[in-house]
Amino acid sequence: MIPEIIQKKRDGQELSASEIRQFIEGVTSNEVTDAQIAAFSMAAYFQDFTTSERTELTLSMRDSGAVLDWSAAGLNGPVLDKHSTGGVGDTVSFLLAPLLAACGGFVPMIAGRGLAHTGGTIDKLESIPGYNTSHGVAHFKRVVADSGFAIVGQTSDLAPADQRMYATRDVTATVEQYGLITASILSKKLAAGLGSLVMDIKVGNGAFMSDPETAWELANSLCSVGTAAGMPTTAILTDMNQPLANTAGNALEVAEAIAFLTGQTDSHRLREITWALAIQNLVLSGLASNETEARDALDEAHRSGRAAELFERSIHGMGGAADILTSFEHARAKAPVIRALFPPASWHGKTVLTMHTRQLGMAVVELGGGRTFSGQSIDHAVGCSDWIRPGESCFPDKPLAVVHARTESGFKAAAQRILAAIEVGEASGFTETESVIKQFKVPPAHGQG
Repeated sequence: MIPEIIQKKRDGQELSASEIRQFIEGVTSNEVTDAQIAAFSMAAYFQDFTTSERTELTLSMRDSGAVLDWSAAGLNGPVLDKHSTGGVGDTVSFLLAPLLAACGGFVPMIAGRGLAHTGGTIDKLESIPGYNTSHGVAHFKRVVADSGFAIVGQTSDLAPADQRMYATRDVTATVEQYGLITASILSKKLAAGLGSLVMDIKVGNGAFMSDPETAWELANSLCSVGTAAGMPTTAILTDMNQPLANTAGNALEVAEAIAFLTGQTDSHRLREITWALAIQNLVLSGLASNETEARDALDEAHRSGRAAELFERSIHGMGGAADILTSFEHARAKAPVIRALFPPASWHGKTVLTMHTRQLGMAVVELGGGRTFSGQSIDHAVGCSDWIRPGESCFPDKPLAVVHARTESGFKAAAQRILAAIEVGEASGFTETESVIKQFKVPPAHGQG
């Protein structure tokens, strides 16, 4: 029967709900082979799925493992979350989760590790001494109930079919198929027991999708299927043509998040995206009746220190220090070589026109802050900070970035990649970018994806 299901999709026919469930049950039980997963994925790549097929595939993958039930947890607010498609300096999760918790939400965030040039939330959390990203479900749920949020890595209990499917897609050139991406992301979010979800779709030269139209097609698929599966979902397209935060690197980003939450520093880009996503979360979940009310609640949660307090409580609940807000700067790993990279003399007086953000992310990977192969260890201390930005002028005493390296050779390699990733020219050649929010439209929750 499995070959017939593959053949039916190969020939462009719509699969029934029972056929999709049979295939995914076979993936989970290992009745379906890796070769058959590859064939199914390639058939889907060329023939695509209807919205009803994508929804059934998502639900079947959700049901391949445990689904968290929050009904007995005594929560007095909605269960909600966001998901980002990944970028450079994407520190949003560390701000958004405690902000939503301070506004009355509960955020059970199941996050991943770094992929290619993008940093991973779990890798960043592991730069916090004592933080355990592998706590069991019962402990995870207790911390969510007590602190309003908690962040853990994916376990084999949640959407195990996705783990097999993704591993095969990763080596068969079928990762980019929208229906399969949709089911992969949403099956895990549905398994977390969410009531609503907001998607952060990164677009630009530092994102996995550089074309806004392509990104919007994926956003539409995610929103349509998520909503059809009983989890109201919206999406925002955000700019990744330069690093989002002022830092990129595991411990560096955690330190920046703490400084932001405690009011020691600010970042226009980071604030704009975090607030936009949080506003959508609050309105979608019913915690706020409109965007103005949501923004006022977020401002108060930040200004009062309530979000910072919940951040500290959650980190401690997951194994970190009880005084992480004040102790992390002293306790975190620091690179032996911390040095500013200044522009060459030929750049003086010229304007930064473009930053090839993917290459800036790869500079962090090359320093040891990311992986070039599966299972590689991470250096939590390394990374970059204090980026120059497009539209800014180059001066002898203004760094392009501050590089945090393990060795002199590491500094030199990162410096070379950063220099190659920045284009400068006359100010007349610079076009002011639009808002960090590329689009603020909520896709319709219906129609074909």
